[in-house]
Amino acid sequence: MTNQTSSQKTTNSINVARMYYYQNMTTDAIAKEMKVSRSTISRMLTYAREEGLVNIQIVDPRDIPSQLEAAILDVFELKGVHVVPVPEVVGEAEWLERVAQYTANYLNTIFESNMVLGIAWGTTMTAVSRHLLRKTTHNSQVVQLNGAGNTQSMGIDYASQIIMRFSENYRARAHLFPVPTFFDFPETKSALWREASIQRILDLQSRTDLLLYSIGAVNAGIPSHVYSGGYLAETNYKELEKYKIAGDIATVFFKEDGSFDNIPLNRRASGPSLQLFREKYGVCVVSGLAKVRGLNAALRGKLMSELIIDEPTARALVENYL
Repeated sequence: MTNQTSSQKTTNSINVARMYYYQNMTTDAIAKEMKVSRSTISRMLTYAREEGLVNIQIVDPRDIPSQLEAAILDVFELKGVHVVPVPEVVGEAEWLERVAQYTANYLNTIFESNMVLGIAWGTTMTAVSRHLLRKTTHNSQVVQLNGAGNTQSMGIDYASQIIMRFSENYRARAHLFPVPTFFDFPETKSALWREASIQRILDLQSRTDLLLYSIGAVNAGIPSHVYSGGYLAETNYKELEKYKIAGDIATVFFKEDGSFDNIPLNRRASGPSLQLFREKYGVCVVSGLAKVRGLNAALRGKLMSELIIDEPTARALVENYL
């Protein structure tokens, strides 16, 4: 079997998987029947799992994540909720890693050829980008949703690295958005938004098939990059407090009820109107207790279609807000 073709390898792996999972045969018994070593059988079972030829599902009647998913779906109109199991004691850094890994896997099931994916850069998307699984698509595009420049450093490199990871992973065309995160004056933004090169990006954002983003929170255990990277001045924080801002999506802010109109800072923000997140299919990825307040507001504002969240954060949402 050492020189078998890819097709033969797939066929043999399926046969081995059927004997192992359907007929309850041991690897020793399968090895004897196929006249190969037990290690060869183990490699074929591993290949079957990695290639998606085998789907293992655990059904636990005490499944807490499923109960949390049901509780969230009972209150909010969502297409789906994915609660990622993770022990609370391992800490928020590990919660984020588990959620990022799950998101990377799930994204491969919903992002296809001929689609446009919009990405809002940040700490969570950085984590997701590190766990992406290679998938070749055709005629697909990845577009940055909000600018990344600021007065202290050009965060453009940070944001472009995220976008390029997604683009390279899916063999998709990348569209960067090299503008400031926040403009000093609304008039400057209005003038730049009339430029043909910027209008091309804005048009592509309006034609996205899928949006991937998180909720920004000021006091997160793992800080949202916009709050820790020098993007906001002290006067901006006072404005957020004055308007009782609950969080942001793509550096566009929203209130406790999920509304986002009449917030002065949004007129200077480079991110799209949050109406886009109501109209498009958006997958929101959330991890960390400090994001619960903002997540609740975003849910009430109908700013997502699907939610991916770690178990402790989902439990905090249910216990404190539902």
